Amino acid sequence: MVLRSDTENKDIFDALITGEPVPDDTVVEFISTSPIHQVFALASELRARYRGNKVDLCSIINAKSGKCPEDCKYCAQSIHYQTGAESYGLLDRERILEQAREAKKWGAKRFCIVTSGKRPSPKELERIADCIASIKEIGLLPCATLGILSREDLQLLKEAGLNRYHHNLETSRSFFPEVCSTHSYDEKLKTIEAVKELGLSLCCGGIFGLGEDWQHRMEMARELKRIGPDSVPINFLIPIKGTPLGRRPKLNPVEALRVVALFRIVLPDAEVRVCGGRLQVLGEFNSMIFMAGADGLLVGNYLTQPGRVVEDDLRIIRAQGLSY
Repeated sequence: MVLRSDTENKDIFDALITGEPVPDDTVVEFISTSPIHQVFALASELRARYRGNKVDLCSIINAKSGKCPEDCKYCAQSIHYQTGAESYGLLDRERILEQAREAKKWGAKRFCIVTSGKRPSPKELERIADCIASIKEIGLLPCATLGILSREDLQLLKEAGLNRYHHNLETSRSFFPEVCSTHSYDEKLKTIEAVKELGLSLCCGGIFGLGEDWQHRMEMARELKRIGPDSVPINFLIPIKGTPLGRRPKLNPVEALRVVALFRIVLPDAEVRVCGGRLQVLGEFNSMIFMAGADGLLVGNYLTQPGRVVEDDLRIIRAQGLSY
C-alpha cells in the first residue's frame, strides 16, 4: 500500500466536500486507509452541511418472530438454523400500540412494525394495516418491515397511513448469493421499485461484517445512490450461535465507523441511520457515530438482541450539541 501525502488527501477531501467526481477506488482507499480523524472530519462536515444537527430517532417492534422459511445466513429467526430464538405469531393490536406509546415517550419520531417471514398472509396484512392507522393517531410516523410485498400490498398499507417502508438490500448484488438463496436480489428491487412508485418514503440499507470487502460495500452504496432512499440503515452483524455466520468475528469498531462514513460520503443528503449491532460492535466507540456521519438512530431493542439504554443514547446526542 502506498501512503498518500497530506496534500493528496486534502485534494480528495476537498473534491468530496464539493461534490466533484472522485473514482470509486479512490473513495474506498481514502475511507479504509486514511487516519480516522481525517475520515471523521469529512463525514462530519457532510452531515452538518446536508443534514444539519438533528438526529432522527426510530423504534421497532418484533411483531411476529421466528419460523422464517428464508435462509439468510445471519438471521436467528430462520427455520433452517437452531438458534433458540423466540417464536410467536403476530402480536395483538394493543401490545403493538403499547410499545408505540412507549417509543413516543423516548422521543422517537417513527415506529416500525417488523415481521419475520418472506411476507405476511392477507389476514395478517389487514391486521397490520389497522395497527398502522392507530400508530398514526398516536402521533408517530408509521413504518413497516414486512418482507417482499406487491404494489397492491403496499397500496393497502399506504391507504391505512403508512409513511415509510423499510426493505434492505442487505449487501451488494455480487455478494448476495453468499448471504441468501431462497429469494433473489431482483425480488428485493421489485419491492423497492413499488415503494418508490407509490410515493412512500423508502428506508433501505444493509448489514455489514458478513464477510464482504470494501469493494462490495462501495458497490452497494452506488446501488443505493441509484435507488435514492430517504433513510439508509447501517446494521452490523451480531454473530448468532447456530447460524452459518455464528462464528464470524465481529467487525472492529473503527472499521464499523468507517462503514458509516462511506455511506455518508456516497449518499450525503440521505439519513444515515445506525441500527442493529450498534451496542455489540461499537461498544465504547458508540459516541463516535455522529462524527462518522450518522444522523439517525434505532433506539431500544433490536429484533432478537438487546439495544442500548435509551437514556444513554439521548445523553450522547445532547452532549454533542445535537437535537432529536
